[in-house]
Amino acid sequence: MRKQEVVRKTAETDIKLKLNLDGAGKSRLSTGNGFFDHMLTLFACHSRFDLEVVCSGDTWVDFHHSAEDIGISLGRAFKSAVGDKAGVKRYGSLILPMDESLALCAVDLSGRAYLNFDMCAPLKSAGGFDGEDCKEFFAAFAREAAVTLHIKLFYGENTHHIMECLFKAFARALSQAVETDVKANGEIPSTKGEL
Repeated sequence: MRKQEVVRKTAETDIKLKLNLDGAGKSRLSTGNGFFDHMLTLFACHSRFDLEVVCSGDTWVDFHHSAEDIGISLGRAFKSAVGDKAGVKRYGSLILPMDESLALCAVDLSGRAYLNFDMCAPLKSAGGFDGEDCKEFFAAFAREAAVTLHIKLFYGENTHHIMECLFKAFARALSQAVETDVKANGEIPSTKGEL
């Protein structure tokens, strides 16, 4: 089973995270922000990854440090759990609707960290979770997981729906990328021989 645990403790956050890429979409979450718990619950459900996160952070400042450090922790766990990427599909992409919102997420398990976060308008806050923290979470994940990640919002009005759209698309794209490619015979999906 492809799973990993990460413990990250700094002066700003104390995080314990467990990730199982071959799970059933179960989650146990306590991030310090109910809306972010909701987004990670959706992520686990739609990726079919099992995810546990307990975070104690300096939320009296704001939620920024917690969002970023959870992204760091999830990225590290993901990179370790996926291993050398032998036999995986490597790429995943999806255009996902959520009521009036429509978003694209495309991912490449390239070994190269890159985020393109293209919103048609600045993201607002929902449930005390700031739109800027949403981007910081994805940036931290991409950096630590060493993946190329493109997230684009084509349109949307309701901030809750927009963020839900982003997290569901992210989940589905990652799930595709880590699927076993039966044609690959366990080979690493790169002409270089490694990713």
